Amino acid sequence: MEYDVIIVGAGPTGLMLACELRLAGLHPLVLERCPRRRDTPKAGGLGGQILELLRYRGLLERCEAACTGPRPAPRFPFGGVHLDLTQLADPPLHALPLPQQQLERLLEDRVGELGADIRRGHQVVAVVQDETAVTAEVLSPDGPYRVTARYLVGCDGARSRVRDAAGIAFPGTTYPEVNRLAQVTFPDTVTVLDNGDLDVGGFGTVPGGFTRTDRGLLGVGASSDSPVVSLYTTEDETGEYDDDSPMSTAEFQDSVRRVLGAELPVAEAIRLSRFTFKARQAEQYRSGRILLAGDAAHLFPATGVAINAGMLDAVNLAWKVAADIHGWAPDGLLDTYHDERHFAGARTMLHTRAQVALRRGTDPAADALREVFQELLTDEQALRRMGAFVAGSDIRYPMAGSSGRHPWAGAFVPDLTLHGDRGVTGVGELLHTARPLLLDLADREDLRRVAADWRIRIDVHTAKTDDFPADAVLIRPDAHIAWAAAVEEPHDTAAPALHEALGRWFGTPGPNA
Repeated sequence: MEYDVIIVGAGPTGLMLACELRLAGLHPLVLERCPRRRDTPKAGGLGGQILELLRYRGLLERCEAACTGPRPAPRFPFGGVHLDLTQLADPPLHALPLPQQQLERLLEDRVGELGADIRRGHQVVAVVQDETAVTAEVLSPDGPYRVTARYLVGCDGARSRVRDAAGIAFPGTTYPEVNRLAQVTFPDTVTVLDNGDLDVGGFGTVPGGFTRTDRGLLGVGASSDSPVVSLYTTEDETGEYDDDSPMSTAEFQDSVRRVLGAELPVAEAIRLSRFTFKARQAEQYRSGRILLAGDAAHLFPATGVAINAGMLDAVNLAWKVAADIHGWAPDGLLDTYHDERHFAGARTMLHTRAQVALRRGTDPAADALREVFQELLTDEQALRRMGAFVAGSDIRYPMAGSSGRHPWAGAFVPDLTLHGDRGVTGVGELLHTARPLLLDLADREDLRRVAADWRIRIDVHTAKTDDFPADAVLIRPDAHIAWAAAVEEPHDTAAPALHEALGRWFGTPGPNA
């Protein structure tokens, strides 16, 4: 076979998966039905745990360079209230003003650098699998053809043909609300006040933040030091919209008029987008040799989380598929993709559905709920917990057996500062290649001898750090901790536990290990 993995869809999830598969030594093919990148504005930024992962791959600086403005203050909408993290010295949730079009362009450039193929205007119309391979039937500008690979991953969005072909159920709820977002400048008749309110000539003051009326919700994000203002409306409507179809300035102004009951003049619309909300999650992320990731696997009823979740799906999946194709995957490794990412998706679904309950209520009881919730968020511990919840950085994948004894087992590894023979470095720098890593933090020769049997599959780095309570840490390619030895843990428990963890995640040792 010319290709190891077929990826259907060239959005952020599919492109990130192609990058990760190339780092793992595979040859993926990306098939995208659209002949060119979509011009319709979609996600306006990127946030959550994926930012740290991109830093660990050496891509965060590129993302920051492609941003359309400075990194915003860490203040995020949450179901009609706000998570205001601005008073925290080290907030658990960050975002970049990186529109989806720029993100896709950046990832596509990286895919090209790594040598993977992307075919645009190639639509997958059918998928057939057997015990050894998957074949996709494709319509292209030059006519139909077939392509076969060991695995196929559907990253083809909410209306996934791949999901349908695999017969995977996609249960959930579609909400009646239609959300419209715009970034605009105003004529002289509208003044942005120092406190973020708008003074609208002929009408009066429109408060910054959220204004709820009998007809919907209006959000205003304004600052007196910037001419660009973010506006947001939510209305319940019975009609259906295609989220990929563009929205006009007139459509947005009509929505503001219905919600506010007044005209809000606009000088220029810089960005316009419309989206609806669904809460759906695939019952299985894997059916034989067909897998799902991103919006094909889950749809969340809140903004700001979909790309984070989808790209993290890709990072979790890639190294496991590669292990299977390279022939060293232990039994059940690929099944842990569903176990771990379905669990992570369910966590994201939990807080986004909670946002639905917070934002959709219109009676005094709902107002009281939002007020109490906002008051709770004045406590630092609650605020930190919610920020990590939304970021996805609170995820702890279950680790079976002795691997799960350490309190950090299953967590995303922090970017520890490491002092060693090569000078000062960090965990993130060591993970640029997406290879598994054993960090020996206490010069434990006994543990290095255990890991030597896997020397072809994992990297070993000896260093000192003051930032982490462990003698050694085994880190998977997706930056989650597979095992850790406690400080001064005896050889009699640490060595067998490390051997067990290496076998569970990286297969049987041997001459090709």
